[in-house]
Amino acid sequence: MKLTEFFLAELDREAASSRQALQRVPEDRNDWKPHPKSMPLGYLASLVATMPSWIVSMVKQDELDLKSPAASKFKPLEWRKRSELLAALDAALVEAREALRNTTEEHLMTPWRFLIGGHVVDESPRHVMIAHSVFSHLAHHRGQLTVYLRLNEASVPAIYGPSADEGKVA
Repeated sequence: MKLTEFFLAELDREAASSRQALQRVPEDRNDWKPHPKSMPLGYLASLVATMPSWIVSMVKQDELDLKSPAASKFKPLEWRKRSELLAALDAALVEAREALRNTTEEHLMTPWRFLIGGHVVDESPRHVMIAHSVFSHLAHHRGQLTVYLRLNEASVPAIYGPSADEGKVA
């Protein structure tokens, strides 16, 4: 299997799990957070909705500096309705799929750099960055989001196994 095919299939699997979690996010709790050091619920939900679009920069650019003007597009979506989160997820998925369909295996083997203020935080082949910094990172934040759902009395979807609210595997 080609890397692009693998990543497209992974994107579909992750999209379904993210959609299940985002469909349950309370609409009136964007500023809520479980601890002063935690990120607000609205920001976290926005992050989960838009993270698939990170694939685009990893395919189309050679690096991203979070302190650069180009990084302003990664500002979290300010949303009020759950439908806005789901639309953001759908848009991110369209962009990510297009980028993956239009790249090559050889290109995914080339280096990509993540910088903050000109300092290299990480540099790895694009396929490694996509696997770790998008898919693994997305699973981490989606897991956080399910904890936020539980603490806000929202039902938690069965994602990788049964949940207390859904005794089935998704």
